[in-house]
Amino acid sequence: MNEQLLLGLLVVLPFLGFLFNGIRFTSKNYKLAGTVASTASGLCFLISLTLVAKLIGMPEGERVITSHFFDWFLAGDFSVSASFLLDPINAVMILVITGVGTLIHIFSIGYISHDERPSKYFAYLNLFLMNMLILVLGDNLLVMFVGWEGVGLCSYLLIGFWFSDPEKAAAGMKAFITNRIGDAGFLLGIFMLFLSFGTVTFSEIATRLPETAEMMWTGPITLACLFLFIGATGKSAQIPLYVWLPDAMAGPTPVSALIHAATMVTAGVYMIVRMSDVFVLAPLVMNVIAIIGALTALGAATIGMTQWDIKKILAYSTVSQLGYMFLAVGVGAFIPAMFHLMTHAFFKALMFLGSGSVIHAMADEQDVRKMGGLKKYMPITHFTFLLGWLAIIGAPPLAGFFSKDEILWYSFASPAGHWSLWVAGVIAAGCTAFYMTRLMCLTFWGESRVPKEVHPHESPVSMTFPLIVLGVLSVVGGWIGIPHVLGAIIPGHPPNVLEHWLEPVVRMLKPEHASAAVEFALMGISLSVAGISAYFAYDFYLVHKDRPTMVTKKLGGLYSLVSDKYRIDEFYFGRIINPLIDLSKGLWLYIDINFIDKMTYLASDMVKGSGQFLRSLQNGNLQQYALYISLGVVVTITYILMGS
Repeated sequence: MNEQLLLGLLVVLPFLGFLFNGIRFTSKNYKLAGTVASTASGLCFLISLTLVAKLIGMPEGERVITSHFFDWFLAGDFSVSASFLLDPINAVMILVITGVGTLIHIFSIGYISHDERPSKYFAYLNLFLMNMLILVLGDNLLVMFVGWEGVGLCSYLLIGFWFSDPEKAAAGMKAFITNRIGDAGFLLGIFMLFLSFGTVTFSEIATRLPETAEMMWTGPITLACLFLFIGATGKSAQIPLYVWLPDAMAGPTPVSALIHAATMVTAGVYMIVRMSDVFVLAPLVMNVIAIIGALTALGAATIGMTQWDIKKILAYSTVSQLGYMFLAVGVGAFIPAMFHLMTHAFFKALMFLGSGSVIHAMADEQDVRKMGGLKKYMPITHFTFLLGWLAIIGAPPLAGFFSKDEILWYSFASPAGHWSLWVAGVIAAGCTAFYMTRLMCLTFWGESRVPKEVHPHESPVSMTFPLIVLGVLSVVGGWIGIPHVLGAIIPGHPPNVLEHWLEPVVRMLKPEHASAAVEFALMGISLSVAGISAYFAYDFYLVHKDRPTMVTKKLGGLYSLVSDKYRIDEFYFGRIINPLIDLSKGLWLYIDINFIDKMTYLASDMVKGSGQFLRSLQNGNLQQYALYISLGVVVTITYILMGS
C-alpha cells in the first residue's frame, strides 16, 4: 500500500466512523458505537506508525511524504491544492493525536455507557479526530484552516454535548465564539502572507523568505505573525483568549482529555513550530509570544491553587502548561516546545482520564473537598494518577522533568530569552507542584470525606487500561529528548533523539556560550522550588490542616481575587460584552427599526398605494374609460398646440 493512500486513509477512516455512528445517532448500543469509533482511531494509529517507519527509513534530508488529492481552485497564477504533507514535525503530531486519541476512545466506552446518546458522542469524537488530522497534515495554510475550523466546530458540539443543561450549552457557545475571535486574526495572518509571498503553501513560503529579520512593527511579516499568533491565542488558550478553556470542563471528561491533551489546544503551538522559519524573522512578535506565554503560565498556575473542582484544577493546569509551550516558541526553542507538547499529552490525558475515573466512582461528584482516602478504593487509578502527578511537577526521570527544564533553560540562555522569563517559569513550576500535590492530598490521601450515600469503586478495565498505558508513557515518554547536558553524564550517553529527528526541519535559536554548570544550577533551583512547594502542600492539607484557612484569612482580598480567577470574565462582560450588547440594541432600535424598517415600510406603502390607484382606474366602467380617453385626447391636443 503506497504512502499517498495511507495518508488519505488517515482522514477517511474516522470519517467512516463518524458516518456509521452519525446515521444511527439515536442508538443506545454504546459497545457497538465505541468499538467502531475506537477501531477507526486505532487503525489510524497503526497507519501513523507505518508512515513514521517509512519516514525513518528515508535519508535524513529527504523525509517528506506528500499526497495530492485535487486542485482546490485556480485564480490566475495563484493555485491551492487539497494536499497532505508528512514530515518529522507532523509525524510527532499524528502519533500523539491517534495514539492518545485511541486511548481516550477506549476509555469513553466505559465512561459513556450510561448516557442516552452514546452513538452521537462517538460520532463527534471521530469527527474531531478527522479534523485534527486535516489540520496537522495540510501542506498549506488553507487546508490547515479547514481543520482549524473543524476542530472549533467539534469542540462546540462536544463541550455542549449535554446541551439540555443551560450552563453546559453556554460553555460550548463560549468556546465557539472565543475561538471565532482568534480565527479572525488567523485569517488576517493568512491574507498578509499571501500578499507578501503570493502563496499559502508552506514549502513555497520557505523559499521566498528574506534573509534578514524585520525590526519594525509595520513590516508585513511582523504583522502576519502577529495575526497568526492571535489565532493561536484563541485555539491554544493564551491571554487574553484563554477564558473558554476552563469552562470547557462542562463536556464529558474524556472530551476534556481529548481537547486539553492531544488535539485542539496544541494546534496553535504546532502552527507556530510549522512556520518557525517565518516567526524567527519577526523578533518583536516572538518577544510578545514569550511574554504572553510566561504570564499565562504564571497566572493560570496561581488560579489553579485556589480551585476546588477537580476538572477545573486540571483545566488551569493545561492553560499553564500551554503557557510554557508558548514561552518556548517565543524564545526560539521550537523543538523543546514540541517536546513538551508531546509529554504533556501523555501526563495530562492521564490525569484527565484519571479524574474521569474518580468522578465515575464518586457518582459524578467533582468537589475535591468531598473526596479523600480514595487510594484504598481505587488502587489502579491512584497509582497511575500518582505517575501523572510526578510527571507534571517535574520529578526526574519522568517525562515532564526533561521537557519542562529544557524550556526553562532556553528561556534563560536563548538569544531571545531573559532571566525574568526564567523566573516566571520557575515560580509557575512551584505553583504547579503546590496545586497538584494539593489535588493528590485532597483526592486520594488522608481521611475520607466521601458522603455516606456514595460508594467509591475502581473503574472497569476499559477505563483502567488506558490509564496504565498513559502512566507508562508519562514515565518513559521523556527519554527520547534527554538534554545533552544530562545525556553526557548518564551511562551510555543517550542521545537527544527528538532533537536529532526535528533539527533538519525546525529552525532553532540555540543558547550562546552555554555553560553546563549554569544549566545544572538552574535545573537544581527549579527542582528545589518544586520540591519545597510540594512539601508545603502536603504539610498544609494532610499534616496541619488548619493552615490553609489561616493563610487565606491573612491574604484576604488577594486570595478572593485569585479564587475569582482575577475576575477576568467579569471584566469582559462589564467592559466589553455588555457595552457591545447595549450598542447593538441601540443600533437595532435607531438604525434597524426607526430608519431601515420605516424606510422599507414607506417604500412598500408607496408601491401599494400606487398599485391601488392604478387598479381603481381599471374597474370595467365603459363611461369612465370614455372619459379617460377624452381627457387624453384633450391633453394631447393642448400639448401639440402649446408646442406650435
